[in-house]
Amino acid sequence: MPLPTYDQLMLPLMKILAEQNRPIKISDIVDLLAASSNLSDEELGQSLPSGKNIFKDRVSWAKTYLVKAGLVQQPKRAFCEISDLGKTIDLNGLNSITNDFLSQFDSFKDFKFSRSNKVEIENSLVSNDEGHQKKYQETQTPEETIQNTINLLTLNLKNDLLKFIKENSPSFFERLVVDLLVAMGYGGSHQDAAQAIGKTNDGGIDGVISEDRLGLDKIYIQAKRWENTVGRPDIQQFKGTLADQVAKKGVFITTSNFSKEANESAKKSGIVLIDGDKLTSLMIEFKLGVQVE
Repeated sequence: MPLPTYDQLMLPLMKILAEQNRPIKISDIVDLLAASSNLSDEELGQSLPSGKNIFKDRVSWAKTYLVKAGLVQQPKRAFCEISDLGKTIDLNGLNSITNDFLSQFDSFKDFKFSRSNKVEIENSLVSNDEGHQKKYQETQTPEETIQNTINLLTLNLKNDLLKFIKENSPSFFERLVVDLLVAMGYGGSHQDAAQAIGKTNDGGIDGVISEDRLGLDKIYIQAKRWENTVGRPDIQQFKGTLADQVAKKGVFITTSNFSKEANESAKKSGIVLIDGDKLTSLMIEFKLGVQVE
């Protein structure tokens, strides 16, 4: 069951305040709305990548929009109550409260559409149905709009990085893996890592790299600049290589992806798999080949 959007929460929130007819804690409103939502604990526990709870955030923004419209007032911090203006609204005669409904109140229009507060994210998403896209954006909280835009930009960046990697030479891929491992704190010095990796000429790279700067433990690396899915036989072969080397730790890096069977086989052996998506995520995280704009 999908979580209600912030605008879908505005009418239920107003009804709770009308029933209470007294100042009530925002946290209590969240609990009352959650109890009447028929949502599971798992659904109510969903959070944004920032860690903020989505349901609580949407309730908070529903309250904020109603306050800006003058239908709800905040007598003190963390409390709110229905306003005199709010009491004039026939809540039972409404199917919903939307931004369009709130736009009849001047204070809301000043808040939502003033030059200082109006933020338009143009060309952030490609849609054949502009009306549907506009409606979708209007039902998002500002945090969700920001996060979804960040997700889109990150996805485009990861696609560009992967395309760039695949278009370059195997030696470029070797240097890239060395740079990434050193940036992550493995391999000791960059020179040590470069000497340990890049010993084959099969379009991929294989080698042993130090887990720490003191070289107390070793990690066996296999990386393949492939287009096809890496399957279970490839992992089995890598496991055999680890056994021959009496190695305890292994990392398999590819520009493509791993099959379900490959993932299951790797888990049983403690092998870490890094596919194209994870590879580019690590590049962004450790600012390898990218810069903040």
